[in-house]
Amino acid sequence: MNEGLKNATVNDECYTPKEAVLPLLKYISKGKKIILPFDTEESEYYKTFKENGYDVKCQHLNDNKDFFFEFYDEYDLIISNPPYSIKDEILERLYLINKPFIMLLPLTALAGQKRVSMFAKYGIDLIVFDKRINFYINGEQKNGNWFASAYFTYKILPQTLIFESL
Repeated sequence: MNEGLKNATVNDECYTPKEAVLPLLKYISKGKKIILPFDTEESEYYKTFKENGYDVKCQHLNDNKDFFFEFYDEYDLIISNPPYSIKDEILERLYLINKPFIMLLPLTALAGQKRVSMFAKYGIDLIVFDKRINFYINGEQKNGNWFASAYFTYKILPQTLIFESL
């Protein structure tokens, strides 16, 4: 039985800075209904999309909204920086939902037997950055992140690989 987000670890609370959200705006039309399944209204995803006129809603486990037990029929697009410790389960659920998605993940998530199998079966496109993202942890932006991140996307991009500057 899937225990949902309860399996995520405390180290998964890393928040995306605005400069890593802004590049997404050019790939998403404003007529799409967006859900942010791992976010609060304090997230830069929510604030940036809202400020730019998008129809966006957020949900978070703190509000008793667990991604694994919610339905997303009314939304066109799922976007977030999900808990990395359960990325396989999240990707598996996203492919089952079969809606376009954008998830910020470590670039190393491109490898791995289970993920490669899913990517080969369903497809995946990437937005890769010119430098590493400095996430916010405990309210402070940390410089010198040790891993590269990329947006893993499904049914969104005009081509398989896009390079963006931060």
